[in-house]
Amino acid sequence: MIAVAVTIAGSDSSGGAGIQADLKTFAALGIYAGSIITALTAQNTKGVSAVHDVPPAFIAAQFDAVFSDLDIAAVKIGMLSQAATINAVAKGLAQHRARNIVVDPVMVATSGDRLLTADAVDLLRGQLIPRALVVTPNLPEAAALTGTSLARNEQEMEIQAREILALGARNVFIKGGHGDGGESADLLIGEGDVIRYSAARIATRNLHGTGCTLSSAIAAGLVKGLDLKEAVRQAKDYVTAAIAASRTFNIGGGRGPLQHFFKSGREA
Repeated sequence: MIAVAVTIAGSDSSGGAGIQADLKTFAALGIYAGSIITALTAQNTKGVSAVHDVPPAFIAAQFDAVFSDLDIAAVKIGMLSQAATINAVAKGLAQHRARNIVVDPVMVATSGDRLLTADAVDLLRGQLIPRALVVTPNLPEAAALTGTSLARNEQEMEIQAREILALGARNVFIKGGHGDGGESADLLIGEGDVIRYSAARIATRNLHGTGCTLSSAIAAGLVKGLDLKEAVRQAKDYVTAAIAASRTFNIGGGRGPLQHFFKSGREA
């Protein structure tokens, strides 16, 4: 049986982030993936206008259907907008003994719209982060998870990442894309040395779904049998290239999507 991935996240009606970006990423990287939808959003490149949460019982039904039939080698978790959703997902992960869990702690959309209720943050810390092989916060998400201000440099990024490690995650990949300067630097922190990944910062408005794409690309590498360090490296390279290719996109009037298929779907 072929090993596959599953994405557990919200749907983006504009196609740039969430479930849609995840499935595009898996397809572009040659990985088959299933999906467990946690919420429906009415959104476009300019913002989110409405969120409809999937009932916990139906989330559980999706878990049972997917995990009972497919060989799930890695799990990517994205938007979980409310406490009941987090509880349902945590229960499903435990019941089905999910492995290689990549948690993207989605709290705010690229447009600035909040996607996680305030009362759900503690549950995210306590129920999901301890199950993660790797957590992939950007700078605002890391600040929210640690209750501190936005990291201003790599030293502060490392401090916040280690606070998230203390919550039980095995590794933290903290992303510096929201920082300043000509370089976008990320840090992978777990056991052993801090590993730094960097790329030139690309001037483009088309960044919608970047975090979703990166976490899915990491999960894709894990399905292929890569170790985490190499999965992160390949994911970083893929996302950087997808952002660069998006500069020719003119989709919507706000923050447009990445170009996931910049090699006509043959990145693998």
